[in-house]
Amino acid sequence: MINEYQATPRETAFLNQVENGKYNREIITGLAKFFSGDVPDEMKGFYSESELDALRALDNSDRDTQKRMPVKITRHYFEKAKNSPSLQVLIKASPKETVDLAGSEDPGKQLTYSPVEGLIHKYELGLLYVASTCSAHCRFCYREELIAKKEIQRKDGTVAPKGLAKISEIVPYIRDHNREVDANGGRHPSTGREKLREILMSGGDPMVLGNKNIAQWLAALSEAGIESIRIGTKELAFFPDRFDETFFAMLDKFHETYPETNLRMMVHFNHPDEFLVKDAGGNYVSNPDGGLEWNSNVRAAVKGLRSRSWINIDNQAPIIKDINDDPDALRIMQRELKRNGVENHYFFCGRDIVGHKAFNVPIEEAWKILNESQKGLSGTEAHARLSITHYKGKTEVAAVVEEPIPGLPGAENGVVIFKLLRSAESAPDRAKVTIVGRNPEAIWFSGYDDRVLFDEAGLYSMYGIGLLGQENAA
Repeated sequence: MINEYQATPRETAFLNQVENGKYNREIITGLAKFFSGDVPDEMKGFYSESELDALRALDNSDRDTQKRMPVKITRHYFEKAKNSPSLQVLIKASPKETVDLAGSEDPGKQLTYSPVEGLIHKYELGLLYVASTCSAHCRFCYREELIAKKEIQRKDGTVAPKGLAKISEIVPYIRDHNREVDANGGRHPSTGREKLREILMSGGDPMVLGNKNIAQWLAALSEAGIESIRIGTKELAFFPDRFDETFFAMLDKFHETYPETNLRMMVHFNHPDEFLVKDAGGNYVSNPDGGLEWNSNVRAAVKGLRSRSWINIDNQAPIIKDINDDPDALRIMQRELKRNGVENHYFFCGRDIVGHKAFNVPIEEAWKILNESQKGLSGTEAHARLSITHYKGKTEVAAVVEEPIPGLPGAENGVVIFKLLRSAESAPDRAKVTIVGRNPEAIWFSGYDDRVLFDEAGLYSMYGIGLLGQENAA
């Protein structure tokens, strides 16, 4: 039995200075109010009558879209989405989601690497589930199993929803792990990992928590020896007013107390419509001082973060069908983000979540879209790579060769080259590659099962095939 966590005097002094803000996100949760018409007048046409009829017909059935992923939207995001077909696909439930419910109940096999409830320690950093919801819900969400509180089978055979991390359990794990690393000459005796020095606070979205709750995590992790903390959030898109004076005051007090802890905001913009101003004709508005005009509250939040030199901001997003599978939109987004101090970190191919066939763009098409989008960008604007998360680790779609390769059986239509960017535990397979014959229809690794030409990375080894087979049967 782990005792309740005891804050240090330094933590207590910091936490006593933190104030929570007050926010009115004007959230609509579920479809019931749209079905009944009990929404603000200006929102009544957000779903057409035919869309509502189609969704109502699936209510409480095996194809209920809300059972797959709960519906949730903020007033701010509605105002952006009502004039953006792309954002409407992102936020509105659709019967397409449940036509084919194939997919993994635990994408990435994360629970295989969960030594403590709410912690995923697969790579050199740890990921924490600190919240189980967001201000609004993306329909393609990679964490739909957490958001929808679905029961997941665990390694020991038990079945239960994924739980949230607790400070009283996470801090002892970090300290024990790092103590074993130190005692073993810098590597953990069983996993080969180095010190756990970086944590990603995720969920759900940590920014739905109050300032005091976020501050508790930041302080406790710093006290445990964590050197860099990431906060994964889509709140800049869903409710940018969350980044208010009370939040920035908390961050400033944290930095005063823990000046050696680096903070990194891992933000999630999918489309430039989420932050750029559009005119009556649907065109982006030029800024007379350069670039394009941003929504004032999003711009203020980004400027507030960027004004603090000890905070970095990185954007990462999947390429999703009918949302941002558009080179022009991605080019504008990358250029504007970099111009305003937000780094372009990753673009992703869709994961194999339940219902992924409604969202995933074919892997080779996603590669073409990203590379086309980066034409005309400078070297610093075009840093983002295309990644797809295999059970072995985060894997870059490094190249798609469309021409035949003479003398190589199976390469008559060209090849796809995968490179393992991140490998679990001590990263023994990092930078190794796998080469497969092309399949323009493939939306997941299994689409290349029958055309593996070279598998140095082991993506299609017995281990990999076994896992892929389980998911195909799901």
